[in-house]
Amino acid sequence: MSREFRHIVRVVGTDIDGSKKLVYGITRIRGIGPSFAAAVVKAAELKPEVRVGNLTEEEVDRLEDVVADPAKYNLPSRLFNRRKDLDTGRDGHLIGPDLALRTKADIDFVREIRTWKGVRHSLGLKVRGQRTKTTGRKGRAVGVKKKAAIAAARAAIREGKAEEKKK
Repeated sequence: MSREFRHIVRVVGTDIDGSKKLVYGITRIRGIGPSFAAAVVKAAELKPEVRVGNLTEEEVDRLEDVVADPAKYNLPSRLFNRRKDLDTGRDGHLIGPDLALRTKADIDFVREIRTWKGVRHSLGLKVRGQRTKTTGRKGRAVGVKKKAAIAAARAAIREGKAEEKKK
């Protein structure tokens, strides 16, 4: 059986470049980092140095099965990105759009119960204790009275135009 090289391989709903090595290729899937990728490849009994484009459909299916339910393959729960889920109480691993939706739901939950973290999210400020006095100013004015600054700038522009007209 000859293996045909594919330049783009679809794995778990994500297009992956076929020229990448397997471990680094599957890190392109949202929710899979290098450590989890190495564990998945080992659990799927694949060689980590093989190129993604050289995988057969059977190997891709085995890889998807391990990613879908890593606990079934005895992967350590420390590698999972969803440990002790609030709803189920179980350890799990989310990938792709499920991860994005669950993250948004978690942020909405802390906003709703008005925790400190939720309040910071609502205000668009840093959440994890970072300093805000001198950093994090992109997109927001922290510690600056923005309306007063804009009004002063407009007044200066008007005065400049009035002086030009007099000349």
